[in-house]
Amino acid sequence: MSSQQFGFEDVFTEIPNQLSSVEGVLNLEPDSFMKWLPHRHNRGIPKLTYEPELSTKVKYPMSNYEALADPRWKAAMNEEMKSLQKNETWELVECPPGKKPVGCRWIYTMKYKADGSIERFKARLVAKGYTQTYGIDYTETFAPVAKINTVQVLLSLTANLDWPLQQFDVKNAFLHVKLSEEVYMDLPPGSMVSEKQCQKVCKLKKSLYGLKQSPRAWFGRFTKSMRAFGYRQCNSNHTLFLKKQHGKITTLIVYVDDMVVTGNDPKERKAMQNYLSREFEMKDLGPLKYFLRIEGCQPVNTPIEEGLKLCVEPNQVSTDKGRYQRLMGRLMYLAHTRPDLAYALSVASQYMHNPGEQHMNAVMCILMYLKNAPGKGILFAKMLIIIV
Repeated sequence: MSSQQFGFEDVFTEIPNQLSSVEGVLNLEPDSFMKWLPHRHNRGIPKLTYEPELSTKVKYPMSNYEALADPRWKAAMNEEMKSLQKNETWELVECPPGKKPVGCRWIYTMKYKADGSIERFKARLVAKGYTQTYGIDYTETFAPVAKINTVQVLLSLTANLDWPLQQFDVKNAFLHVKLSEEVYMDLPPGSMVSEKQCQKVCKLKKSLYGLKQSPRAWFGRFTKSMRAFGYRQCNSNHTLFLKKQHGKITTLIVYVDDMVVTGNDPKERKAMQNYLSREFEMKDLGPLKYFLRIEGCQPVNTPIEEGLKLCVEPNQVSTDKGRYQRLMGRLMYLAHTRPDLAYALSVASQYMHNPGEQHMNAVMCILMYLKNAPGKGILFAKMLIIIV
């Protein structure tokens, strides 16, 4: 995807005025020399079962047409396409015989600040990884993520040792990785391309969100960069990187493309930040922040009703088993920092194989309790004596 194929203008408003103009650029307005690529499906975006309780709410677009009608989503799509162009993510080629290109689609979301206000609109072009075939366009997929107990220990140490916590984000992290496999992808939906380009496909040169191998490829690339800068990977948690020098220590823990840096060596932290900014497109998010997203509901004072006894009744009213299990999974993850949920979750988790209406009501009670007490959690306070 060279600069001759794709320009860096507003990709949804720049209209080519001749056949030899920029190829593959997404345009909003029709053009006599260009052809509108049809959407691959008309299902739209599924309705949200749960949504965050935030101070500002904006409707998510249900289709690409609806997104392009809103200048905020349109600007987000422009930004995403410019990032893809800048990183030379693909090149347009004829699809080789016997090769089946994977699909792609636009995903729309919003990033919020801790107070619930909107920070920015995000549009991401993702590959439909579920259409990939093992052994043909991907092999290994495993990539480690930060363990919650490691994060808790790190937070406890920083609280006691007065270490600063700095948060960074890698913009379009997966686009920094070259693909080792040969992967072909359909043209992005909504693209305006010349007639001769309609039958072409994108040969991916860089990893793209949605591909099965992308997380593993990105983590391998990031690990290689950290080791080259003198950092050692923790044996018990490969997402934790440490560097000791002159009696001081600097640590970094990464969760996909989000990372937290701490330690007692400010010069090393700054040097590492500069190094990573040269390696990747980094964004400094400032001191580590926390925010919680919970669906609006009528609050209650306890996570479980006093004296409540759950059981499996012979003729109980059944409920959505998948939904129940997904809710329990999220709540059990939240319990790492909310020990007040432990008992209620231990009771409700006994019925994940056959949940009924009474069990779902118990889970909803936990959510209503969280709405009433969103500020609770584990406090990593400073102690005079550190006991590990």
